[in-house]
Amino acid sequence: MTISNKSEYIQYRFKRAQESFEEALIMIQNCKWNTAISRLYYSCYYASIALLLKRDIEVRSHSGVRTKFSDTFIKTGEIDVKYGKLLSHLADYRQKGDYGDLYDYDDKIVLPLVDQVKEFISTIQTLIEK
Repeated sequence: MTISNKSEYIQYRFKRAQESFEEALIMIQNCKWNTAISRLYYSCYYASIALLLKRDIEVRSHSGVRTKFSDTFIKTGEIDVKYGKLLSHLADYRQKGDYGDLYDYDDKIVLPLVDQVKEFISTIQTLIEK
């Protein structure tokens, strides 16, 4: 894919957020809980990148995204603190699920996150479209 301008790059990143969310739903249908956690995290991660790009903020790491997202949107009150916490929790869950031993998530952990992530993405989309 060739991206010729900032707007296209923002759209590309946000589309990846939506696709990751859809992938999470497929993993949930198949009871692949650790992979679902990972895809839910990436959904929020890509959406965060899209919003940061909208503000001309480029980051190069996962921790950089969380830090800049918090500094730019959470600490200023533009976005509710619950979304900053969600992004951080998902990052921790993904890290443990992908790299930790004996972390097997289940429906009790994953299913409550689905609506929260959906709301997160919707909030980001609203800000991108402003």
